[in-house]
This record gives sequence, C-alpha cells and structure tokens, in this order.
Amino acid sequence: MTDVPMVLADRVSKSFGSNRVLRNISLVVPRGEVLCLVGPSGSGKSTFLRCINHLERVDAGRLAVDGTLVGYEERGDKLYELRPKVAAKQRSDIGMVFQKFNLFPHMTALENIIEAPTTVRGTSRAKAEARGRELLDRVGLANKADAYPAHLSGGQQQRVAIARALAMDPKLMLFDEPTSALDPELVGEVLDVMKGLAESGMTMIVVTHEMGFAREVADSVVFMDDGVVVEAGLPDEVLGNPQQDRTKAFLSKVL
Repeated sequence: MTDVPMVLADRVSKSFGSNRVLRNISLVVPRGEVLCLVGPSGSGKSTFLRCINHLERVDAGRLAVDGTLVGYEERGDKLYELRPKVAAKQRSDIGMVFQKFNLFPHMTALENIIEAPTTVRGTSRAKAEARGRELLDRVGLANKADAYPAHLSGGQQQRVAIARALAMDPKLMLFDEPTSALDPELVGEVLDVMKGLAESGMTMIVVTHEMGFAREVADSVVFMDDGVVVEAGLPDEVLGNPQQDRTKAFLSKVL
C-alpha cells in the first residue's frame, strides 16, 4: 500500500509533569521523503522524534509508521500500550541516530554494526559481517572495520552509528541533531552520508540546525516552537520566505 504515508502524526501531545512539550502535533511524511525539523532548543523536536519510535509514550493523539500504530494497539476508541517486547520488535524497523554516537566502546566498528542483526534478528555472523563491511564501505569507512570507537574521530563514530542503524534494514531513519556534537570540519562528512541516503530513497526525519542541509536535501521543512508546528512547507518557502513572525525571528539568528 504505497499510498499509506510512512509517518502519520495526528494531534500528538506529550507532557513531562506540568511541562507540555508537544501540543497537538499533526504531520504527514510520505514514504521516500525527507522531513527536516528545525527550531530553537526546547521546542519539542527531539521529544517528537523519540515518540515516533516509542522511546517516549504519547499522552494523546496517534502516531503511525507505515500504517501501524507504534507502541500501542487500538481497541474500540482506546489505546493500549503494547508489551515491551512487541514494541521493541516494531522499533527494530526504525533506525535512530543520536546526537551522541552511543557506540559500544569495547567493540570494534564492525562489531558495533553486527550486534543488533545477530542478537535481535538472529542473522548469522558471516552474513551480518558481510553486510556490515558493505555498510562501512557505504559510509566511507571500509578500512576502519577493526578500529575501536576511541580511535575514531567524532565524524567517523557518527558514520559508524549510521551504518549500525542501517544494518537492521529500517523502513524509516530518524536523526536527532546528528552533527551537533561534531567539530565543524567533521560535519560535512556525516551530512554527505545522509545526502546519499536521501538520494537512495530512504524516508528520513532529521532534527537539525544545519539550514544548508535542510534547504538542499529536505522535501519539506517544519519549524517548531514551544511544542507546536508554527510553519511547514517546502524548504524554499519556510527558510526562504517565512510567513510567521516567530519563524522570521528564529531564522534571522541562524541564517
């Protein structure tokens, strides 16, 4: 059913105590498209990303990936949370790359990449290793299979983290400010890998402060502030000709 969007958020709300972080967020991400979420820190972008793969529970609304609710099942008009094991299986179809690389320090680059396919999916070690080497080559690190994270630059570690997420053959990739922990000269190498992914047709949601990347790669850009979608549209519209004063004020500081 290719007309089913890859991500459908319908009036999603989330609070931490009395702090309302997401307020009735509704978004559609068609399959094969790249959505960039931009906005000030604390506007709810990362929380929204974490709700998509059920790392955070939603308080209200619906979130579906590829036509299926994530982390919940619907009975009547009520949502019931799935057992952790079932939710984890759903999550294995969604790749996530974090700000901090979260690599296992005691494992080589290749071992980091094959860990999930072998333990979660039961892929044979030989098959996982062959795929892992392919993915290292894809992110430009074919010669770093046996290197430990401590011997890799930040940009290289993040590219290993991307390869690790891809090893599960996800239908959707989520990136939570993947370049913000990197030295400026290493940002480009990670963005280049992400551009290649976008060109290959991977559906991606990217929380980013890299406006040049958003303008060049995104199919749509959403500006969030204070837990709401302030403005959404084509990159040239939102970044080049914003209609909302709040968007204009934000972009005047970052562009």
